Amino acid sequence: MDIILLERIEKLGTIGDVVTVKDGYARNFLLPNKKALRANEANKKVFEANRERLEKENAEKRVDAEKSGKDVDGTEVVLIRASSNSGQLYGSVTVRDIHNGLAEKGHEVDKKQIILGAPIKTIGMFDVMVRLHPEVEVTVKANVARSDDEAELQSQGVDVLAQMFEDEQKEIEEAAAANSGNRDPSLEPGEIPADMLDDDAEAPAGDDAEETPAEETSED
Repeated sequence: MDIILLERIEKLGTIGDVVTVKDGYARNFLLPNKKALRANEANKKVFEANRERLEKENAEKRVDAEKSGKDVDGTEVVLIRASSNSGQLYGSVTVRDIHNGLAEKGHEVDKKQIILGAPIKTIGMFDVMVRLHPEVEVTVKANVARSDDEAELQSQGVDVLAQMFEDEQKEIEEAAAANSGNRDPSLEPGEIPADMLDDDAEAPAGDDAEETPAEETSED
């Protein structure tokens, strides 16, 4: 379908451009959200008659978005969540969570302006894009942690998830070293310590084993 853009659309064009898109994209998104018009002769005349007004309104909205964007850009939203020992969340962080976090900080942002490719499912720091205007985008931080202390560490640049794995690996290595230290160094690999053998256990025969003298016989 051929359409006339009423605002800048990423990867398509800017206001006034006539472009071709899939019918479903036009009918389900662009047209109902008043981001475009069908590119027929009647609509082309209407657009040209209103081009100057539309471009002026778009410029004013862009300026307002740039002003508010200065306050929103770089905002950090702390989200405390429960997770497994591997850092996997019991649930996920969604657009609604980030929207609520921004609102608590006094930033009124429409949910549709928050661009989150997929729900966040692990602890950590995540960049989230907020599109305040077709031509104005800012980035906020989603600080997902299990506690306020963890969130503070992540704010300081500490990779808590990596640190957790390092601590776990260190514990494993220390346990292995402790077990190794308890082993009798005089033993051969696979040899059982003498104090672990039963007292009645028969010692294995070897080259040094004492031979029993043969019984002497006498002739009558």
